[in-house]
Amino acid sequence: MGMPITVDIGGASGTLVEDVFGYFDRIDRRFSTYKTDSEISAINRGDVPVKDWSGEMMEVLALGERTKNETGGYFDMRRPDGSLDPSGIVKGWAIRNAAGLVRQAGVEDFFIEAGGDVQSNGKNASGTDWSVGIRNPFKMDEIVKVIYPRGLGVATSGTYARGQHIYNPHGFDDPITGIVSLTVVGPDVLDADRFATAAFAMGLDGIHFIEQLSGLEGYVIDIDGRATLTTGFGDLCEP
Repeated sequence: MGMPITVDIGGASGTLVEDVFGYFDRIDRRFSTYKTDSEISAINRGDVPVKDWSGEMMEVLALGERTKNETGGYFDMRRPDGSLDPSGIVKGWAIRNAAGLVRQAGVEDFFIEAGGDVQSNGKNASGTDWSVGIRNPFKMDEIVKVIYPRGLGVATSGTYARGQHIYNPHGFDDPITGIVSLTVVGPDVLDADRFATAAFAMGLDGIHFIEQLSGLEGYVIDIDGRATLTTGFGDLCEP
C-alpha cells in the first residue's frame, strides 16, 4: 500500500498476524494504482470486461458510488482523466475487514493502523484503552491531541505528508489550501476514512459537514494552525 502498517493483536498467535498482513498484501496487489499488474490497473487499461471484475472490486466501487451520493459529489473515484482510483476508500475498507479477521479468530484486543487510519478494540498490553494521537502538521514529531476511540474508527486526511493528493471534484484545478489536516472518528474506520476524504475535499466547509452527520466527530487544522472541532469531539479525548 506504499505506507507503514501496524498490527498489535493481544494474545494472538504469529499465524494470525501473518494472516492479517497477508490480507493487506493481497488487497494491495488487487487495488494498487501503482502496480501495472493489479486488477484496477487492468480495468483502467480496458483489459478486463465488467463481467470479469472481482467481487471485491465491485463491492469497493459500489461503496464509492454510495459515498459520492452521500457527500454531494465531493467523494469521487474518477480522476480528472476519467480513470478509476479507489484509494480514498480501499484503505479504510481493508482495515475494517482485517479487524473482522481478528474478531473471527476470537481476539477482542487489537490495534490495526495503516497510513494513520486506525481500527482498535478492547485494551492494550497494559490493560488500558488504546489511544490515537493527532500529529501537528507543521511539526510532525509533535502530538496536538490524543483520542481514546474505544472501538470506534479513526481516519485522518491531509496534505502535510503527501502533498496535494486530494482534489475537489467540483474544481479539479483548485488546490485545497485552506486546511492541512482533518481527522474523523466514526462507527468504524471505513466510515471515518470515506467521510474524512470527502470532508477534506470540501476545504474549510468540511468540518461543518461532519458536524451535521450523526455518529461522526471531527477535528480540523487550518493553514494558520487553528483547530476547529465538532461538538462531541472533546468527549473522545477523555481517558
